[in-house]
Amino acid sequence: MPLIVISAAWAVFWGAWSVLLPAVKVATGLSAADLGAALSAVPIGAVPAMALAGRFARGRERAALALATVLFAVSVAGVGRATTGGQLAAALLLVGATSGALDVTLNLATGRAERESGRRLFQAVHAAFPLVVIVTAPLTGLARSYGFGADTVLVLIALVIGAAALTLMALPLGSGLPDQAKTLPVRRLWGAAAVLGALAACVLVIENSVEQWSVLLLEEHRDATPVVASAAPAAYMAALTVARMVAQALPRLRLRPLYLVAGAGGGAGIALAGVGGSVPVSVAGFALTGLALGPLVPALLAHAAADDAGGTLVWGISTISYAGFVVSPLLVAGLSGWLGLPVALAALGLLGLPLIARFVTERG
Repeated sequence: MPLIVISAAWAVFWGAWSVLLPAVKVATGLSAADLGAALSAVPIGAVPAMALAGRFARGRERAALALATVLFAVSVAGVGRATTGGQLAAALLLVGATSGALDVTLNLATGRAERESGRRLFQAVHAAFPLVVIVTAPLTGLARSYGFGADTVLVLIALVIGAAALTLMALPLGSGLPDQAKTLPVRRLWGAAAVLGALAACVLVIENSVEQWSVLLLEEHRDATPVVASAAPAAYMAALTVARMVAQALPRLRLRPLYLVAGAGGGAGIALAGVGGSVPVSVAGFALTGLALGPLVPALLAHAAADDAGGTLVWGISTISYAGFVVSPLLVAGLSGWLGLPVALAALGLLGLPLIARFVTERG
């Protein structure tokens, strides 16, 4: 339960952030281009922090997760104090670093909890994130409509995240690093992490693209109103949550069929969303994408945690797969300039091919 609470608290900020961006833009006086440059500080801060946090956290998962959560809360509060572009970029650099550290340490702590308790947790922990995003976004919009400024909302969110860190007191400390005889050779682990992390990155490219571009697709290419257009990311997140909850309720699923479901269903779904001729068809495509992709990354991490008691594999997959979030905006922007946004999103369906190839080549 504490791990689900942490995942939910983490999602409170990211669910609210896109809704707060217009207010942050006004408060800092930035142009759209300058705001985009400031936002790039998030992945710049995240990547090195994820690498360092993974090394620090192994064997001390609870303490590392608690520290990352508290530091994330502090960084979130700091964003609300920014009044210039430079201050915002610096604050977002810290947000990226602490959010990346929280990502890795949460996965490591979940993997350890699965091994020591014998309970399956990854699907439930990862389901909490999209569910809370769905709830938080409209609540943040409601708060803004009642006159709450971005700084006030961010401080309240920081308090929620800080309070969530207290729940980790109920999480067992664990017993240090496992016996190295029970882990695979380091070189073999990082080779596996590179392959599995790249496959997870294919999923995250599509996921990030839905979050960032789906509303724009419906408004500018399907003539949807802003309220109707907001159904696109909501449908995706809802389907993602349902898929993970179903996967949690079922017996442990083997990875091989999940590769096929994610590759074929996710690829077809995003292609349908991009080139579908109407709002209902596009929304259905986004929902299909979420249903097909939802269980794969948590299942990958769960299998990695079971195969490597030292946590290196989970750490590696978490860090390498984050490349999907980094690459996604540039990839879709570049394809959109060449092909137009609808075809650019549809072209992301090709990222399902490596997943299908993995299904074909993996044994068992």
